[in-house]
Amino acid sequence: MAKAKTNYTCTECGGIVNKWAGQCPSCGQWNTLVETLVESAGNRYSAKPQSLAQTAPVLNLSDIEAADVPRFSTSIEEFDRVLGGGLVPGGVVLIGGDPGIGKSTLLLQALANLARSKKVLYVSGEESGAQIALRAHRLGIETTGLALQAEIQLEKILNTLSDHQPQVVVIDSIQTLYSDALSSAPGSVAQVRECAAQLTRVAKTMNVTMILVGHVTKEGALAGPRVLEHIVDTVLYFEGDTHSSFRLVRAIKNRFGAVNELGVFAMSERGLRGVSNPSALFLSQHDTQVAGSCVMVTQEGTRPLLVEIQALVDSSHAPNARRLSVGLEQNRLAMLLAVLHRHAGVAAFDQDVFINAVGGVKIAEPAADLAVLLAINSSMRNKPLPRHLVVFGEVGLAGEIRPAPRGQERLREAAKLGFTVAMIPKANAPKQGIEGLRIISVDRIDEAMSKIRDLDDL
Repeated sequence: MAKAKTNYTCTECGGIVNKWAGQCPSCGQWNTLVETLVESAGNRYSAKPQSLAQTAPVLNLSDIEAADVPRFSTSIEEFDRVLGGGLVPGGVVLIGGDPGIGKSTLLLQALANLARSKKVLYVSGEESGAQIALRAHRLGIETTGLALQAEIQLEKILNTLSDHQPQVVVIDSIQTLYSDALSSAPGSVAQVRECAAQLTRVAKTMNVTMILVGHVTKEGALAGPRVLEHIVDTVLYFEGDTHSSFRLVRAIKNRFGAVNELGVFAMSERGLRGVSNPSALFLSQHDTQVAGSCVMVTQEGTRPLLVEIQALVDSSHAPNARRLSVGLEQNRLAMLLAVLHRHAGVAAFDQDVFINAVGGVKIAEPAADLAVLLAINSSMRNKPLPRHLVVFGEVGLAGEIRPAPRGQERLREAAKLGFTVAMIPKANAPKQGIEGLRIISVDRIDEAMSKIRDLDDL
């Protein structure tokens, strides 16, 4: 078979040249030329049409009947939660994470469960069959019906999919595959883009659920071209410290469900196990109340989580006081300290301030602002906050406390876990009280600080 023709396209300006060069002749940018296939009038690999679906007539959206997307469970509750309820036939899932964090272990467990009722295939480009069999034996996974192929050439994998006709396929990983149509090395931008596009096309035409494992860069982002995240249906990120037994799986993109869903797992000798009460992971167990600790309710997708925010404020012995934040945005910490000084009269310009979210969770929503300020104030006063207090709310630059979304769900979760006092924005105050929970609604940060002092005797 004649080798497909290739050229080099600039990722900045789109200019095309026949040979690689360090500098793009069109725009002058350096190291932006990547190898791409030259589209021909005929089919690239076979005589079959390459469209993702057969040509359909143009219809009015109002005439199309809406139907729920059919799903099937992986029998791993936390994994199904992140996926939006389960896997979708024809869906393409991309899951990334640091090396050794548990991606292959989780997918091997999921495929073993699916093999009981569906035809599955595990394609490994990083490990041999013997290595995967050894891991399955160590984890006690039942591998009956789980087909395995150790291969990195795309064309051979496509032939296997055509012959084997699986319903669920795992590709571990997309960076190890290469196509004979390209001369670049596996893992290059051109190879990753081409292999992912071909596998996505096969998933849509054969109605196969495809799960792609992706590498991450040292910054934590998925390696390869950004188009990789655009062509897939779901993007999942594995988070957590490899030295800790807990793992978090977060949905960044999901065409079939809600984004920002969070699945919590614990790594054990038998693989990853779902955590039924994840709030317990993010709350420290103190025998006595300690200063600088405040519990907040954060919303991860559809799940409210209770997280403990810890603050340590100490006299600075350097010209510039330190500001360090773990699990929360550091720039926002500097802004909150300015608001605390201006609108509550609490100055920390000569103090080192350290903030930590317990359990390694990362909180991106601004509803953590009030908890951060109360924890800082508690540490500065060296006086613990009242026991069984939970807070949430966004703090603005004018000192106002803004509402957080899904306030009712947050309050119900706090009451379920035994908290008896909640300080929340006035706009989130429920019309009907919640049994066992005293609601304190506040409008401004100075009002919140005043009411906290009134609660010191609780």
